[in-house]
Amino acid sequence: MNKQQIVVKDLGIIDYQQAWDYQEQLLRENVQLKSQAVGQHPKPTTNYLLFCEHPPVYTLGKSGHMENLLLDEQELAARGIGFVPTNRGGDITFHGPGQIVGYPILDLENFFTDIGKYLRCLEEVIIRTLADYGVTGDRSQGETGVWLDPHNKLAARKICAMGVRCSRWVTMHGFALNVNTPMDYFSNIIPCGIADKKVASLNLEVGREVPVEEVKARLSKHFAEVFDAEMI
Repeated sequence: MNKQQIVVKDLGIIDYQQAWDYQEQLLRENVQLKSQAVGQHPKPTTNYLLFCEHPPVYTLGKSGHMENLLLDEQELAARGIGFVPTNRGGDITFHGPGQIVGYPILDLENFFTDIGKYLRCLEEVIIRTLADYGVTGDRSQGETGVWLDPHNKLAARKICAMGVRCSRWVTMHGFALNVNTPMDYFSNIIPCGIADKKVASLNLEVGREVPVEEVKARLSKHFAEVFDAEMI
């Protein structure tokens, strides 16, 4: 049986809203194909994995709470940081320099129709990528994303935030992996609405700057393994 193909695109540094609009476009195209397939010979959908970095911006999930943003509009403007309410799951997070954002636009009917399993698979991609650098990523019970030392209250820190949306089994939004991310941005929010745990970045864990392009290649490799797909 042929493997599903996933088109990998690197959008470079791109405004958050622009990347969101592009995701919506790809999602709509796939949903339209699925709608046309009713009662007809199904037309194949296209799976994508988009990589990018964003200029500094805080984004708030649809179930998030504004009180987790600790700056007002004037303070955001003074620091040159954007703010965007989104339609993904999760609470507030930061996107910015040195962070790899991955947006999988997958038709889960090509893989499996289980959102919980999908999130666990995304976590597994990150965990395997961190392992390549000798860093042990882990899951925290009831908290989506990838953590370091999640079972140690004093040391627990989040290295990868996740939030997704799904329409007709087509996904959008995704994960944000801190690679060389300045940690001071996180002091202006309560990340993911979790006040008692810290945030981590890969460079601080390994004691050196980590090449972002190298990490993207490793993420793509592990994505292919976990989703049993061919990256093109």
